[in-house]
Amino acid sequence: MKVALSMSFAKSVLSAVGLLLASAGPAWGKDDDAALPVAVHERAEIVLDGPSLSYPQTRRLDLVETKFGVAVADPYRWLENDVRGDKDVQAWVAAENDATFAYLKTLPGRDALRDRMAKLTNFERYGTPRKAGSRYFYTRNSGLQNQSPLYVREGLQGEERKLLDPNSFAQDGATALAEWLPSDDGRHLLYSVQDGGTDWRILRVVDADSGKTLDDRIEWVKYSTLSWSGDSSGFFYSRFDPPASGSKYQSTVEGQQIWFHKVGTPQSADRLIHATPNRPELRHGGRVTDDGRWLVITTTQGTDPRHEPSLLSLTDPDARPIRLVRGLEHEWQFVGNVGDTLYFRTTVGAPRGRLVTLDARNPRKKPKEIVAERVQTLAGASMVGSRIVVAYLANGRTIAEIVDLEGRLRGEVPLPGMGSAAGFGGSVGDPETFFAFSSFTTPTTIYRYNVETGTTEIFAQPRLSFDPANYLIEQIFYTSKDGTRVPMFVVRRKDLAASHKTAPTLLYGYGGFNVSQTAGFSPTRLAWLEQGGVVAIAQLRGGGEFGREWHDAGRLSNKQNVFDDFIAAAEYLQLMGYTGKGQLAIEGRSNGGLLVGAVVNQRPDLFAAALPSVGVMDMLRFDRFTAGRYWVDDYGYPDREPDFRNLLSYSPYHNIKDGAAYPAILVTTADTDDRVVPGHSFKYAAALQHADLGARPRLIRIETRAGHGPGKPTDKVIEEYADMYSFVAHWTGLALTGK
Repeated sequence: MKVALSMSFAKSVLSAVGLLLASAGPAWGKDDDAALPVAVHERAEIVLDGPSLSYPQTRRLDLVETKFGVAVADPYRWLENDVRGDKDVQAWVAAENDATFAYLKTLPGRDALRDRMAKLTNFERYGTPRKAGSRYFYTRNSGLQNQSPLYVREGLQGEERKLLDPNSFAQDGATALAEWLPSDDGRHLLYSVQDGGTDWRILRVVDADSGKTLDDRIEWVKYSTLSWSGDSSGFFYSRFDPPASGSKYQSTVEGQQIWFHKVGTPQSADRLIHATPNRPELRHGGRVTDDGRWLVITTTQGTDPRHEPSLLSLTDPDARPIRLVRGLEHEWQFVGNVGDTLYFRTTVGAPRGRLVTLDARNPRKKPKEIVAERVQTLAGASMVGSRIVVAYLANGRTIAEIVDLEGRLRGEVPLPGMGSAAGFGGSVGDPETFFAFSSFTTPTTIYRYNVETGTTEIFAQPRLSFDPANYLIEQIFYTSKDGTRVPMFVVRRKDLAASHKTAPTLLYGYGGFNVSQTAGFSPTRLAWLEQGGVVAIAQLRGGGEFGREWHDAGRLSNKQNVFDDFIAAAEYLQLMGYTGKGQLAIEGRSNGGLLVGAVVNQRPDLFAAALPSVGVMDMLRFDRFTAGRYWVDDYGYPDREPDFRNLLSYSPYHNIKDGAAYPAILVTTADTDDRVVPGHSFKYAAALQHADLGARPRLIRIETRAGHGPGKPTDKVIEEYADMYSFVAHWTGLALTGK
């Protein structure tokens, strides 16, 4: 198994995103800011319904830039400065957190909700195993461990032993074990370390026999695939040049290169495999074929699934990459090979995906179709044994099938219900694979599956402290503003559904980057459901639920469709009696944070409370930091007039309606988020607090030693969601009680 991560059939969050730091108009650096008066510790008292709340007074700059004839004010530009190095920003963060946590501590039921979330999280959780040689590697969390340790077994029934414990990486539990991959012979394990939630990785190698971590240390790795060589002597990885001093968490990332590292040597001895210095905007990842003969190089530019695959012979030391497909126009996901026949999942001539083969020796030969496009979206494929597992996304649930190497259907993988399956990694010649299955009310169960015989057995199943049968899961369709039918999951207690009463409802959305919203278990959401709340998840345009057309209908000039879909979902939930006036809260993360910010500005009357998390809030400057420059595929270019005018029309930071009555808002972000830099949320929160938006609170919660989400320790996750959900419970009227 050469790939770093087994294939996930539920569409995953963007695999790689990167950013750009430049200044349009007058430069405004730290020296200029330092000359201005600092008033971040002063407070203005505001009397609300309940405990009194005081906001820190945030310094405003007289900064206006004219773009395409439009005067754009940016009074909080100084809050873009890196919180780790700017004392004024640090003081502002401290003052805001003081105000926020003082308020949150007063919320009724907050402690009870936190305790229940902890109990619901406290169950044994396994990751999907990966087989290497005769060994099986997997993660297992006993329940409330901040990070999941990694274990190894000698044979399927062998006694497990702990190989890595990331809980020992840092005292605060905020340093995580991120990507990992055993060598094909099972002798070594390559793993990456993620510190404080950053997207940067440090690669290390551990000897699987002794458990000793070797001296190998690879730095400046980000958005990388990992792949061992066929002889397990070393591995291929992708990295960037070191950023300038002090800009690690904000500067743009350009010029990604593929390197080869031989185990037991320093990084300085690594061999450059592939780079495009004349096109630094490109990103490159490499995967070794199962037979060890080829390195499949996948090149991409932005966040769109548009790839340009190349092939490098690993048997010829003088070989150069051969381009298999020219042009970044379609998706090309390498599945596997048999000799010179290369299998790919692609969208060429098939917006919802099909399976084709290419000839390694004759790349100009027309692709041969193996599995044709059909109405469901082909979400993934992997080669296991002498079969191919293909998985489809059907209205947010997974359908997995088995085909032979000619594409003939050989059976369907039996899944236990309406939910999401992920995994199915494996190797040619070995029919064994593992997959994980979960639903909204069922935590992940790990299954072992044989693609040749079709037999399935449970590898690991959690013990539950609740009864999934008490909950009703519906998938409904509603009509958006332009007549488009949009699906939405609604989850609630069966007794609540039978009562036909409205209830406080949490509506979640994302709507972007071809990411699908699928069924999955969340103990924090279950705690909300237990209390009598409703959870609704809208499958908005901009996602990948229905292929390329669905994605295209919610990006660039069509972005307003996403907001219209979300507003229509909220209106439908009220119209059909799921929730009532004053009972609806909305939540979104990252691109979903943008969604929440935009719809609150457009329809502040519709919502009682809002949770915009780690959101992209300044749509005119998102491309100036870290991964933001890649997001132009979904958002457009702020320096091009048509895109600028479209972005300005919905940018949350620029469209706050002074004088309107806004819902209660709790913004959340983290100081080490180098995916969506926290300056987005800082500026947005400052603007909310400055405007006259009524008596409901507009607060910001800023986590320390945390990033965009991945790698966050369990205790921080529980604390954050207890704060968020007790906040919206208070403002939607959900009475929180102990369980």
